[in-house]
Amino acid sequence: MRVEPSQLVPGCVLLKNVTGKSNKPIIPQHTVLTEEHITLLEKFLVETVDVSAKLEDGQVFKPKFVHKEEIKKKEQSNKKQYAELFEDHYRNAVSNYKKLFNKWQNNLAVDMPEVRNILIPLFERMDDISTAVYTLHHYADKKDYIFHHSIAVGILSAYLARKMGFEKGEWLQIGLAGSLSDSGMARLDSTIVTKTGSLTFSDYQEIKKHPTYSYRYIEKIPTITKEVKLAVLQHHERMDGSGYPIGLSKENIHIYARIIAVCDIYHAMTCERLYKEKQSPFNVIEKLQRDQFTKLDHQVVQSFINSLANFSIGTRVRLSTNQLGEIVFVEERYPTRPMVRVEESNEIVTLKNESSLFISEIIGN
Repeated sequence: MRVEPSQLVPGCVLLKNVTGKSNKPIIPQHTVLTEEHITLLEKFLVETVDVSAKLEDGQVFKPKFVHKEEIKKKEQSNKKQYAELFEDHYRNAVSNYKKLFNKWQNNLAVDMPEVRNILIPLFERMDDISTAVYTLHHYADKKDYIFHHSIAVGILSAYLARKMGFEKGEWLQIGLAGSLSDSGMARLDSTIVTKTGSLTFSDYQEIKKHPTYSYRYIEKIPTITKEVKLAVLQHHERMDGSGYPIGLSKENIHIYARIIAVCDIYHAMTCERLYKEKQSPFNVIEKLQRDQFTKLDHQVVQSFINSLANFSIGTRVRLSTNQLGEIVFVEERYPTRPMVRVEESNEIVTLKNESSLFISEIIGN
């Protein structure tokens, strides 16, 4: 019989493997379930499982009755705990990346085994990442922005590459390239990196050297692929030739670099930096849309928008007016501007017709 994890009791016998989102078995068939197994199923947000009609001791299995509201509260608690576990892992990666960056500032070489140990386990949590993409910018702070940015761009690049259909070996490489793309900032004068006021023309000219410095750091490391090295060098190039450091255009820019470019812009603009205010993720997505036929790769931008603005009916959001609402309809051509029912007034607002109004934050389902 098929039941929800909340209805299980110790002694239930699994009839089929329980698999996670990665299709790897969490618990194999024929397992006699314990309290620990049942808790694990709930933590992994498994919806239903197939169990025998009889318990291991031969007694008839009577599924527990659990009130739907109680199940919903438990699921929300599990999701929150899962997100917290991911956030802890993320923050630990940022802390370790900061230590690496300090070594690079002291002219030490890039230690790729150490870089991989920090980043690969985080990237492999792709199912967690898919629930955190809306909130990565919330984790960042002004003081340590550059370290948060490097980790977040790696995460977003790996996430987007996976959504675009790259095999695991490649999307992990793209994630590594994303996180290493700003490593060359360690070569810049620290007063520029930590400057709190507006950047001068001279400051920008110095900052524009960082892709070349990043490339130099990894150029001779044999364990890094040529594609990753090109992505690091080219991540600020633009399709219309307006980028830097070389001014490449169109197909001369490697696809890895085009992916990182979109993720880099998105995270930078959604974060509060020392010299710039943050913007709403959905405002930023609309700006990416405007640049998708000039500066950025159209297909990459579309994949990014489809991944991030894939709202479902019933999603709760906060509007730029600070009002709370619920999405009631999403038009395919306007993924960031759905129809929203405002909670306070019950009014239906069509965001595509309200240019000054936008979604500022996703609250949840």
